[in-house]
Amino acid sequence: MSSGSRSGEFCPRCGDAVERPPDAALPGGPRDPDAVLCDACYFGEFELVDAPDRIEVRVCSRCGGVHRGNRWVDIGARDYTDVAVEETTESLAIHVDATEVEWGVEPEQVDQNTIRMHCLFSGKIRETAVTEEVTVPVYIRREVCERCGRIAGDYYASVLQLRGTDRTPTTEEADRAIEIAERYVADKESDGDRDAFITEISRQDVGVDMKLSTNRIGHSIATRIVRELGGSVSEAPTLVTEDSDGNEVYRVTFTARLPPYTPGDVIDLDDGDGPVLVRSAHGNLKGVRLRSGDDYEAAFEEGIDPDARRLGHRSEAAETTLVAVEDDHAIQVLDPETFESKTVPRPDYVDTDAETVPVLKSRAGLHVLPDDDV
Repeated sequence: MSSGSRSGEFCPRCGDAVERPPDAALPGGPRDPDAVLCDACYFGEFELVDAPDRIEVRVCSRCGGVHRGNRWVDIGARDYTDVAVEETTESLAIHVDATEVEWGVEPEQVDQNTIRMHCLFSGKIRETAVTEEVTVPVYIRREVCERCGRIAGDYYASVLQLRGTDRTPTTEEADRAIEIAERYVADKESDGDRDAFITEISRQDVGVDMKLSTNRIGHSIATRIVRELGGSVSEAPTLVTEDSDGNEVYRVTFTARLPPYTPGDVIDLDDGDGPVLVRSAHGNLKGVRLRSGDDYEAAFEEGIDPDARRLGHRSEAAETTLVAVEDDHAIQVLDPETFESKTVPRPDYVDTDAETVPVLKSRAGLHVLPDDDV
């Protein structure tokens, strides 16, 4: 038995002298219990890596989400090798005294649901180079997450209805409303909101119906639709059940009701100042007078629904010949159907040097429209 230790200490396991390094703990201070062991005894039980016997990863077979901690996380994965590598990396623990640690992980796909992770580690302990290899099997457990289960079960908390005022929403309006809803939900999902989803979208004869996951989402989408397309939002709550704490649970129907007139409509207000080409249905109805070219805005109390009748739409206009300029208030144009010369009001947006002008023919007569788009 050697007795040449500078510290005068001996390995309590084999009795060999142990040379304590200069930075070892001082008497009375905290110390590592393994520090008193000789190298042979220390490395006899040493483990560079602490690894689990197996790892199980819960994944959603519908959306590709992964269950981590106590929640589902959207990653959209179909190949779970990267997920297995990440889960394995997080579950491994390196000995606290190891320095200059290097490591690598090599996945081996055993079958569709099993990935064997070969992990090789190297480092230094007590100035001695050590290596260790561990193999951790990772099992992929496929199930259905709560969100996908709700969608499959036709769950919804709110209904959004797109409707028009005294009319049916146009195909373009319906398409845009659906696009707004899908974009909003996609943005919420990308932010990690797994409560955000659309259960169903159905086109009806009177508009569009959407079943949505929460009342908050229904209100937000309805607000965004009328912000862009005009109109107003109304709410109609319905008591559907009580939760486990006895609180009442309501399902809310949000109606995004679009204004009666859309940009491009030509309407007659019957106020003696001539028809109006509608340019905006946000806030108060706005447009341009086709008799004078003056701007028009409905009174506050009329809002987007002034008393008027629809004469047609800009898309129904036709190019016709500008025959003559009679004076500051009148021009002659050809009727696009009968080719008769007709005298009509001259709005100030008419270019008197033009050879043709766009006109809309209605039961109220011919109306010269501006060249610019609404």
